[in-house]
Amino acid sequence: MSSLPPAIVLGVDSPIGLTVMRELGEQGVPVHAIGSRRSIGRASRYCRGFTERPAGPIGDWLPDVIAETQARALLAVSENDLLQLAVLPAEIDGCAILTPRAAPLGIVLDKAETLRRAAAIGIDTPPTWQPMPEDDLAARARSLAYPVVAKWADPPAVTSLLDQAGLDFIKAEFLHDADALLAMMRRYRALGQWPLVQSYCPGVGIGQMIFMDRGEAVLRFQHRRLREWPPEGGTSTFCAAEPLDRHADQMERSIALLQSIGWQGPAMVEYRHDERTGAYWLMEVNGRFWGSLPLAWHCGARFAWEAYRRAVLGDDQPAPAPRAGLRARYMVPDTRRLARVLFGRAAIVDPMFAVTPWRDLLGYVGGMLDPRTCYYVATLRDPGPLCRDALSIARKALRRR
Repeated sequence: MSSLPPAIVLGVDSPIGLTVMRELGEQGVPVHAIGSRRSIGRASRYCRGFTERPAGPIGDWLPDVIAETQARALLAVSENDLLQLAVLPAEIDGCAILTPRAAPLGIVLDKAETLRRAAAIGIDTPPTWQPMPEDDLAARARSLAYPVVAKWADPPAVTSLLDQAGLDFIKAEFLHDADALLAMMRRYRALGQWPLVQSYCPGVGIGQMIFMDRGEAVLRFQHRRLREWPPEGGTSTFCAAEPLDRHADQMERSIALLQSIGWQGPAMVEYRHDERTGAYWLMEVNGRFWGSLPLAWHCGARFAWEAYRRAVLGDDQPAPAPRAGLRARYMVPDTRRLARVLFGRAAIVDPMFAVTPWRDLLGYVGGMLDPRTCYYVATLRDPGPLCRDALSIARKALRRR
């Protein structure tokens, strides 16, 4: 029987929530999971209790779950959940809500404000235009250098507007010329607002993960994105830990940015790094547990445990230094990526993406033979989630037949 107080993990349907469970569970924390009925986290050996997510706002049902579990900490994964939790008290019936508060969360979700703060402390940001109704859209569009990337400044805020207009949310849209940009503008004209338009930044993805506690960076980790889904940029499907002596100056700038925001807890500052010029272009700040969190866990950088031990146990001893040299793979989307590179190249919209099918095929196969490779879901220490994930994939395949 564990002597540590229980914790609730909200959102265990993805490898991110599963990793949060694993971090806490391996330290002896009894974890009560909340997710969908077939969530992979439910099959984890570290799941001591499970609640199928109730309908309705979190504030309506969370106090009952806290009372039932006697939890002393709650951690969550998705931005939509973080937004709901941000306006609730920081503690509910003795349970610390270990998620961002409304003011700093609002800043990191607003890409335009994040870029302004970053530029003020000397971080390179992509040239950015926020179209406004009073702008001469055609003239401005024809003055830009192409390609450009369009992305919404505050995705959660615009999602409901897009739904009402019958429009899909597109995370990032590559536009090759002024005509393509103006066509995108016409699509959103009825909303009266448009995505940010940013200059294309070449390079590789670098993520710097930092745990901030009262203005101090108490845990650091970083990785390099090797492959993504979709191939032109998105979820990291294969990534490698980077030693902390690399990108050291940029790490200090990332910390300064989080300090300027007043950030508390874990965050990832994401860049495109152009190795030819040495430039680091800020893409965004992820104010939540990020997709490649499994790599950090495999390397011993335990961000969820850091939050729990500091808030619940009052333990402010320095965290162990993480190891470097490991790689982590998100197998299903990495396979989808390979299929697109081999058979669906026309769907890759990044004009600068270099298609190298044979090299990608060899890299895909070689990764399975590389002893440095770990996996987002599969691990001998906790095999249940992989079995549940495989069963879910089989069910979906059978339904398509």
